Formats: sequence, C-alpha cells, structure tokens
Amino acid sequence: MTLGFLKNADSSKAGIITSRRVGGAVVRNRVRRRLREVLRLTRSRWAPGVWLVVVARSAAAKADFDELREEWLRLAKRSGILLEAPSAG
Repeated sequence: MTLGFLKNADSSKAGIITSRRVGGAVVRNRVRRRLREVLRLTRSRWAPGVWLVVVARSAAAKADFDELREEWLRLAKRSGILLEAPSAG
C-alpha cells in the first residue's frame, strides 16, 4: 500500500486506487471495500483537512482485513495524519 496526502484542505477526503496489477475485477473490488472500511473506522482520528490517495499494491489482494488495517495504521502514523487516540479513563 502506498499513501499520498495533502494537508490544510477545507475538508477531509480519500480516494483508493486499485490497478489491474492487483487482480481481476472481483479481487480489486474486494480490496477497495476492505480499504474503504479501514479508512471509515479511523476517519475520526484523521487530522483536519487531509486529502488521501491510497494506492493498493498486488500484496493487498492476498492480505486479510487485519493486515490491511495494521499497514494503514503504520503508514498513517508515520506520515503524521492520525491524531492521538483518546485515552480511556
């Protein structure tokens, strides 16, 4: 997975790119659905005004949901677009 982003925009947006190298139409759609869900679950933690472009690589076709989520969290934290998670308590 590759991540590109732009900060300081008016609103947060995300786009997902899956080329034919990822697999057939069914595989590409499955990868897009999983990535959309990963992004949806973490959207409340995004820095304000972030525009994302997520490019799925061929390894995403073989990854399960948890692997995609972990990779997304690693990339997002490294790039600084995720705010700190609220502490419980």
